Amino acid sequence: MMNNNTKKIIAIDGFSSCGKSTVAKDLAKKLNYLYIDSGAMYRAVTLFCLRNNIINENNIDEEKLKSLINNIKISFRYNTKTGQPETYLNGNNVEDEIRNVEVSENVSSISKIKFVRENLVKQQQELGKNKAIVMDGRDIGTTVFPNADLKIFMTADVDVRAQRRFKELSEKGQNVSIEEIRNNIKNRDYLDQNREISPLKKADDAIILDNSHLTKEEQLAWILDKI
Repeated sequence: MMNNNTKKIIAIDGFSSCGKSTVAKDLAKKLNYLYIDSGAMYRAVTLFCLRNNIINENNIDEEKLKSLINNIKISFRYNTKTGQPETYLNGNNVEDEIRNVEVSENVSSISKIKFVRENLVKQQQELGKNKAIVMDGRDIGTTVFPNADLKIFMTADVDVRAQRRFKELSEKGQNVSIEEIRNNIKNRDYLDQNREISPLKKADDAIILDNSHLTKEEQLAWILDKI
């Protein structure tokens, strides 16, 4: 672990299914830093909306969501058996549920809502006030922590990302076609890059990491070298 005088905020942004969370978790563990999965926070809000009939046939009841947004509490806890952080929504473990296709299909629409982003950005900034964090998402280096000490922008070929996502969901027993996943990823890319509020874009001082053909170990070593 780095000493107290060199604690850093490390921001990892990039496209959907690039493995941002995987490398961010590994990096945080290596440095003994706090890991914050910002994408999981938006997924948790989306799951809350699906559970509470705020999303109906792709329509979002924004007034209802606005009235309930302050009741949505998201936290991260380490699973002592797996050694991995897991996402909790109002005290309940939702790590698996927030990764399903229904949440994936609706999260971009939820994440572009201004008051949702403002609420979660405040939560994220509060978590990072003491530094020594690794956070991944879409706008960490541009909006949440524009003064982050190190900014990484991750990308990978669409087909590579679809294959990785297919493998992940298959291992969890979710029956979904690779074509459906590929289309979902392409749609997410478009929505993320073209939303009005905090669109996905590379920060001017971010370093690009294309991990299409890198192993987990290789990309972790690459980032450690940059640090």
